[in-house]
Amino acid sequence: MKYSISGKLAEKFQLSPITPLIALVAVLLGVFAIFITPREEEPQIDVTFANIYIALPGASAKEVENLIAFPAEQVLDSIADVKHIYSISRPGLAIVSVQFEVGVKRKDAIVRLYNEIHSNSDWLPVSLGASQPLIKPMGIDDVPIVTVTFWSDDDSVGSFELQQVSHAIEAEIKRIPNTRIVETTGGPQHVVHVQLNPEDLVAYNLDFKSIENALKASNFATYSGNVIENNQIQPVQTGTLLANVEDIKNLVVAVNNGMPVYLTDIATISNTPDSPDNYVWMTGGKAWKGEGKPDFSPAVTLAIGKKAGSNAVDIADAVIAAGEKLRATHIPENVNFEITRNYGKTADDKAQKLMTKLMFATASVVLLILVALGWREAIVVGLAVSITLAVTLFASWAYGFTLNRVSLFALIFSIGILVDDAVVIVENIHRHLSLGKKKLSELIPLAVDEVGGPTILATFTVIAALMPMAFVTGLMGPYMSPIPINASMGMLLSLIIALIVTPWLFAKIIGNKVHHSDSDGSGKPGFFNKVMTPFLGNNKKGKLNRYLLISGVVLMMFLSVILVPTQQVILKMLPFDNKSEIQVVVDAPEGTTLETTNQVMIEIGNYLKDVEEVEHIVAYAGTTSPINFNGLVRQYFLRQGENVGDMQITLVDKHDRDKQSHEVAINIRPAITEIAEKHGVIAKIVEVPPGPPVQSPIVAEIYGQSDAQRKKTAQRIEQAFHKVKGIVDIDTSIETESPRKVFVVDRAKAATLGVSQADIALAIQTALKGNDISYLHNSSNKYSVPIRLEIPANRQNDLQTLLSVPIQSVSGELVALGEVVHIEQRNWEDTIYHKDLLPVTFVTADMSGYQDSPLYGMFELVDEIESNTQIEQNFINNPDFVTHSMLKWDGEWQITYETFRDMGIAYAIGLILIYLLIVAQFNSYFVPLIIMAPIPLTIIGVMPGHWLAGSQFTATSMIGMIALAGIIVRNSILLVDFISVQVAEGIALKTAVIDSAKVRAKPIILTGVAAMMGAFFILDDPIFNGLAVSLISGILVSTLLTLIVIPVLYFWYLSRFRQNN
Repeated sequence: MKYSISGKLAEKFQLSPITPLIALVAVLLGVFAIFITPREEEPQIDVTFANIYIALPGASAKEVENLIAFPAEQVLDSIADVKHIYSISRPGLAIVSVQFEVGVKRKDAIVRLYNEIHSNSDWLPVSLGASQPLIKPMGIDDVPIVTVTFWSDDDSVGSFELQQVSHAIEAEIKRIPNTRIVETTGGPQHVVHVQLNPEDLVAYNLDFKSIENALKASNFATYSGNVIENNQIQPVQTGTLLANVEDIKNLVVAVNNGMPVYLTDIATISNTPDSPDNYVWMTGGKAWKGEGKPDFSPAVTLAIGKKAGSNAVDIADAVIAAGEKLRATHIPENVNFEITRNYGKTADDKAQKLMTKLMFATASVVLLILVALGWREAIVVGLAVSITLAVTLFASWAYGFTLNRVSLFALIFSIGILVDDAVVIVENIHRHLSLGKKKLSELIPLAVDEVGGPTILATFTVIAALMPMAFVTGLMGPYMSPIPINASMGMLLSLIIALIVTPWLFAKIIGNKVHHSDSDGSGKPGFFNKVMTPFLGNNKKGKLNRYLLISGVVLMMFLSVILVPTQQVILKMLPFDNKSEIQVVVDAPEGTTLETTNQVMIEIGNYLKDVEEVEHIVAYAGTTSPINFNGLVRQYFLRQGENVGDMQITLVDKHDRDKQSHEVAINIRPAITEIAEKHGVIAKIVEVPPGPPVQSPIVAEIYGQSDAQRKKTAQRIEQAFHKVKGIVDIDTSIETESPRKVFVVDRAKAATLGVSQADIALAIQTALKGNDISYLHNSSNKYSVPIRLEIPANRQNDLQTLLSVPIQSVSGELVALGEVVHIEQRNWEDTIYHKDLLPVTFVTADMSGYQDSPLYGMFELVDEIESNTQIEQNFINNPDFVTHSMLKWDGEWQITYETFRDMGIAYAIGLILIYLLIVAQFNSYFVPLIIMAPIPLTIIGVMPGHWLAGSQFTATSMIGMIALAGIIVRNSILLVDFISVQVAEGIALKTAVIDSAKVRAKPIILTGVAAMMGAFFILDDPIFNGLAVSLISGILVSTLLTLIVIPVLYFWYLSRFRQNN
């Protein structure tokens, strides 16, 4: 008998000795992949951006914008694959941020950036006085995977001592293979303070500059050459460096009345910690489990990152093991440490849990086959699926994926469809064998050949539906890409295994051990006769029944769709995951002192430590915490200053609490907001996003022709935000007006007295914040220890003291600052923001409440703004030209629009590919439309399924819908192919239609139930719940409808075709 390619493969490999070797190699490759594939919690995404810092001392914010920021943006805009360019212009400093398109390799992006900046260095004239651009690239590997917080309840141990402990073990940790970033956050700098009183300087006719010159001159040494002595070359060094405080004290800085004046005579010199510019503390919560308990104890945090492609689990385990070993040698007994972040553990826990689910999903499918076909058939299917999974794991590793939550969910999701090919083939061999008409070696290729064509076609239709999703742009594309790519590779490999290995397994395990039956294996004929006969007549009643059936289906589709606009089904990009960390970001008004910011955070901490689910809190006042992926994209690492704060809340493990982390966040928001409002600060509750992060869930970008126009418009938009119920954490980029003092130099008088403005400015800087004029040279110092000239801290805020600071004129006379300057009170200049070469002001917020989706809050805002203002609103593209006030919506809306737009395009491309494949198989333009008819039927299951489950329709729900297009078409192909073959063999059309449902019902229901069982194992995951609901409800409804609707439609088509011909 002449077979197609499927029958030929089955015939060749069913008894071939190479077949078991192929299966063995596939299994070994899978085992290899499990051990070698790096494990991490989230997929590796190439998100590359860089910050360029350029200082222009003394310049106003507007001058920095015009001379530095805008020219820099124009230069950077010519780089290929740049998505956005942002800039921040502050008095004396510009920070320009370049964000590359997702997927651009980090190395390529950085090379392009450096090349563009340095090849156009003439845009910064030397005479301008600006610093050279400092480029700091950032990417996903800059996110620490482990943080260790050191704390102590011993009053003698402060943040400085904790910092020294952390510094001591940094080098030890860095020696662990594949570690990348090892840095400490918190603690003051180690400084040699040289404190001078203006009166003492005047008494000895000295000023800051003369002391600076004396220190610098004394802290100089050089290699001067060689001398030859005793026929040996000996190098000569001239001078010794300042190595300790005694060396500094004994420096002669002047001669007075013929006597040397030592520095210690006029200055107080100490080697002590600097005044704090940040506070880091830790306190235990109600769920604290460790020994002892921190109670707002001083702390520092050591953050450890990993190199790209390395295993987060192995590195985290090695870091923790090293910490335990170093406890005896590097960590004093009165210092404790706590692992406050361990992405390695969470990655391993997630991987272990998902691998377990993978095994249970496989076992459930095997159990299904056991019940439906028998234990031997179940073993065949189980082995086929296990081999497929093994080789798919290897293919995933070879492609470059890691073992993470998305890639493993892709495999669990795939279980239900990977089993399809094996189930269809095993069921058909089983059916033929039960008839007992041929020998096993003859009927296996015959049975495989019978369903081989539809199976190959169905496999490629699933791939055609899934693969276009791999080309979704933005952050969401590469984040979710393991699903379409792993599932497509798995489908292709499952087809190969089904055609090559499954026949061999059937022959070896089952043989002829099947009960012979005289029936055709089609089950009870009465059911489908009763159900389908009323629709298969060509009389008036039959036509009416068909019309009513189709009308009923269309009505159900309409009722399903309207669940969305009536908000019975909520649309959201991704639901919140159940994490163990929540962040509170504090922004106090500009000018707020560090101590005030810290006090607000302590009050928030006092509330949080009594929350049932909180294990511990680490607070960072004046600085930022070690960033996570969300903080990387939002650039929280730029948050520095006395008015900012950051609190990292760690919740008890999710298995030990009843509430989801999102529920905890909702519960703590009112109390934290109340505390913040009482002190006039903004405190935002920031949760770890379940997918790609954005600047803020709701972002309004305000554009206008002038700073004043933008500011006024932004304030009106902010008022609109406050009117919409459920919108929380409202903030703007407008800074609070704060005063500044300007020391205005009387240039004419200064010139007359022989004093320069530069010397005056340097003297005031030295008096107010100190001036690091040199460094202590001590081989035991791990970090440089600056020698700082300053006046005593208790006099730095005394204006009379500042005005009495002396400056030596060119004639050697001392001039008090008060003689050449006067003080004016002015307002501090606002920071100027740019996005993509346009000045912009941001208004940001979040959404909380029943809908819990920023999209609904944003569209309510759209209506509110339209009804009360004349501001033009843009939703998709930034404005090209700004002639009046304009608003562009960004945030979660932008990524949602881009994702669903691209997924919609992928869906359309998938449908076109499926159509082309079916046209090629059936040589008809109309038959593919009948075969694809079940695709819209999935709506009848998907939307009501989300409504009944109380689930939001998310991006993963959309992925499920797209996958359904390929999965459900398989059933139609099996039915239509069977009817076509039967009719070609001369069987009556009506009989063939009924028989198609009878004979193909079992494989269709088996594959449908298998896919649903696989989806059940991801139903409890907050993020992939939508995917599971789409698959379960969509397959359930569309499978049942397909068995009736498709045969009826095909009957109608063939009847009309015959009448017309």
